Amino acid sequence: MTEILNTVSNGEGSGTPLLIAHGLFGTARNWGVLAKRLADERQVVSVDMRNHGSSFRAASNTYMDMAGDLARVIENGGDSADVLGHSMGGKTAMTLALSRPELVAKLIVADIAPIGYSHSQLDKITAMKAVDLSVVQRRRDAEEQLVDTVADPALRSFLLQSLTLGEGGASWKLNLDALGAAMDDVIGFPNIEGVFEGEVLFLHGGNSDYVQPAHHERILTLFPNARFEAIEGAGHWLHAEKPREFEAAVRGFLGTT
Repeated sequence: MTEILNTVSNGEGSGTPLLIAHGLFGTARNWGVLAKRLADERQVVSVDMRNHGSSFRAASNTYMDMAGDLARVIENGGDSADVLGHSMGGKTAMTLALSRPELVAKLIVADIAPIGYSHSQLDKITAMKAVDLSVVQRRRDAEEQLVDTVADPALRSFLLQSLTLGEGGASWKLNLDALGAAMDDVIGFPNIEGVFEGEVLFLHGGNSDYVQPAHHERILTLFPNARFEAIEGAGHWLHAEKPREFEAAVRGFLGTT
């Protein structure tokens, strides 16, 4: 039996549904406030990607795998959807649009390009795996163990959102082994034969270097109807740093007020 991603749904409006795919180490919960705000005119479905949150665990974590996961969510809900993806979720959304264009109405790619990057995230996986969960009773116990390996307080806070505390003890809601093994896939981008002719918004942080002018030619080859918009003062986590500006850009592109 094919496994389906865990989803969180908001709204029942008549507009085209919106599917949101988070980035590496994230969950649908990261998008909770924004998803609820955007659900005033449409259904908004946020997913936990495979090996994240409450979704299924799998040995493979390629973009074609993850695009197939999103395709099944859309097919279960109807004919097509607008799709918003951030970082790893953005690459997954692009892969979906290129491989299954009939499922994607409009595409929003948040702060990522269809290229391979050189910055591995294995150091974060190593830091999380080094936390002695047997002595963690409160989130602060884990944070204290991460201070030396994850210096950025905002990044620590983000990672700790995937720490669950229960009667059985503390655990990460991430398949760290599988994500570590798949890191080359995660920072890369698949070689897909295809072009997505639909409307695409590449929305990036003005302080981020993930989407550069040098990437535009590659983007426009794959997505000829793409346009680019920057949110000034925001970095890679633009939806968290400038939520109102991000919401306004999404609404403007999708045609909502």
